[in-house]
This record gives sequence, C-alpha cells and structure tokens, in this order.
Amino acid sequence: MATTEEIRADLADIVNEVAGIEPDDVQLDKSFVDDLDVDSLSMVEVVVAAEEKFGVAIPDDEVKNLKTVGDAVAFIERATA
Repeated sequence: MATTEEIRADLADIVNEVAGIEPDDVQLDKSFVDDLDVDSLSMVEVVVAAEEKFGVAIPDDEVKNLKTVGDAVAFIERATA
C-alpha cells in the first residue's frame, strides 16, 4: 500500500498535469480552490485522473468534501486500505 507521501506526490503530479501547479506546491494543508486556484472543471479532471491512477471510485457527493490536498489523500488512503 502506498504511503501518505507517495499518494501526495502522485496527486501532485496529476494536479501539475491538469492545472499547471508546481508539484512542490501541492502540500497536504493546501486548499485546491483557495491556495492552488484549481477551478471546478479542473477539479473534475483531477478526480477522474486520481480514480484511474489509484484504482478508486470517488462519488460526486464526496468530491465536495475534498477541499484540501490532505482531504483527497485521506480519502484515497481509506479507499485503498
């Protein structure tokens, strides 16, 4: 199973590909919207790419709860445990 840091790094690569954010800026305490300027359309792309990368399903009603990078990493950790 991937570590928290491995998941964060993989997610950072996805955010970089989708939104052009430097991977080093994608930290657990960062808000996708407020800190990283990820808009709702880009967030959908991040979610789809994360589902493919990690082999998890992220329900639409759960996406609104993924406000920070840490929220997303925690969700992926639970989903892959």
